[in-house]
Amino acid sequence: MKVLDAKIISTSHGLETYLDLIENSEIKKIHLPTTNNPSYEIQFGIKYFLLKDKKYYDSNKNYFYICMSSNFSSISLKETHIESLFAVKNKEERETTKKLLGEWFIKTNTYKESINKLINKIKTENLCTEVDNQNKTEKIKFLKKLLKLTTKDLEDASIERHVELHI
Repeated sequence: MKVLDAKIISTSHGLETYLDLIENSEIKKIHLPTTNNPSYEIQFGIKYFLLKDKKYYDSNKNYFYICMSSNFSSISLKETHIESLFAVKNKEERETTKKLLGEWFIKTNTYKESINKLINKIKTENLCTEVDNQNKTEKIKFLKKLLKLTTKDLEDASIERHVELHI
């Protein structure tokens, strides 16, 4: 029998229940540093259940970014423009959500399995150019750094609004 790891946080909108199930997490985007955006970024989606008014559950999937500086020395969290994991939460609830990410999410099998699956997918890509191969190597390096994140790394991270650059 497998024991299911779950966490619940209380918000003004209800109780958010997070389950350590692979289908509840997705990696939506990965971004390498550029001149306009000098950070590594990865966008995660997390599905959770919201118990509203102690009467019914509603399933939600919201998103956030984990960002690292190009030299991997600093970490921040960024909100998405829509369906943000931090949206409609007061300051205390935002901090509790950040704590959830640091104390629970990055330690779950779901988090590790999602990253390892992406590493394996990237490794099997057949790329033609040297630039593509270099980007492949950089993505794998970034993903391996994500596997080594600690609770303290996320506790010290700021929460920022994500700005999308359109060129």
